[in-house]
Amino acid sequence: MPPIRTSRPALAAVALAVCLTACTARAASGPGSSAAPSGGAEQGGAPARVTVVKPEAGKQVTVTAAGGTITSVTVTDADGGRLTGRSAAGGTRWTSDRKAVPGAAYTVKVVSRGTDGKEATTRSAFTTEKADRVNRLTLAPGKNATVGIGQPLSIVFDRPVKRKADVERQLKVTTSNGTEGSWGWVTDHSGRDRADWRPRAYWKPGTKVTLEADLNGTDSGDGWFVRDYRTGFTVGASQVVRVDLDAKRLSLVKDGRTVRTIPVSGGTPGGDKRSWRGTAVLMAKEGTIRMNSETVGLGGAYDKMVDYSMRLTWSGMYAHAAPWNAGYFGVANRSSGCIGMSTADARSFYASVNVGDPFEIRGRDTKGVVAVGNGYGAWNLSWPAWKARSALGGGAGAA
Repeated sequence: MPPIRTSRPALAAVALAVCLTACTARAASGPGSSAAPSGGAEQGGAPARVTVVKPEAGKQVTVTAAGGTITSVTVTDADGGRLTGRSAAGGTRWTSDRKAVPGAAYTVKVVSRGTDGKEATTRSAFTTEKADRVNRLTLAPGKNATVGIGQPLSIVFDRPVKRKADVERQLKVTTSNGTEGSWGWVTDHSGRDRADWRPRAYWKPGTKVTLEADLNGTDSGDGWFVRDYRTGFTVGASQVVRVDLDAKRLSLVKDGRTVRTIPVSGGTPGGDKRSWRGTAVLMAKEGTIRMNSETVGLGGAYDKMVDYSMRLTWSGMYAHAAPWNAGYFGVANRSSGCIGMSTADARSFYASVNVGDPFEIRGRDTKGVVAVGNGYGAWNLSWPAWKARSALGGGAGAA
């Protein structure tokens, strides 16, 4: 949906002042109180004077009462959702917990008690200005997924996030076992802003992870969020794939024990066809796909259908079946950057690994270490270096 183009909200708040009238008043009753005496208003008492302040989009709703106190406030949007809040200043001021959303219509019901001892109700309504830009996001992994021990929680934003600290404060990660972790901001391979939450060390199998992104009404600095987001996933088996490009071997390590070793051929040494090293995370099991070398800047080197394709980076490094390189498996690195193996080995290996499994790749002649935004390269940073990428200074743990 294209962005909505309107003027931004005025900076000054607009006060909707409504004095309570006697037609909605009733006598106070209950423990510790009694009905006001007849003619109380004539003896000097008066209803409270209630003011509902229409906020700018992204600000909280406030209600004040002069000459009395606020008994209750109900703020409801057009869908029936409510903004809860709390009273302060001796009951003369009420502030919503959440911010008002751009382009939303709200009705407000206030019950107050005046110096005449009576309660009265007033109703008002307001609509916030529409956002001229809306920011949306994409979450990974998918909701209710089961993933490997290296999978981060990752958020890619449609528009630049200039107020990273404001956004990060609205992101709450909860784990089933109190896993220590931190948000870190990176530039995705697409060029967009991205926030990843990774644990200090690989996840413990069985950990359940949830995200509450209460972003509705938050200004990212280049667009408003107009909804909240929720997701959750479970960590599966402990599996690590270790790739030794010098030995031309791939090992599958499960629960600390090597259960499979496969001869492979990695990227050709000495040029742009070299593989990446460091820790990459299995991003997706894509099956049979067309691979065209022109899409990764290698000219007309290849254009073919490839089976059992497992994506490791956005820049195009995969593990996959490569029967055309059969003479090089375990002998020499002669691929265009991917980790190739026989079709039979690729078939069984593909069935064994899970999205989120870390691939720990080493070798002397490589293009360098996988970047943090080129897939999920956060594991290539030390824990202090990763925490330093939090916009809140020092990171944030999970409950």
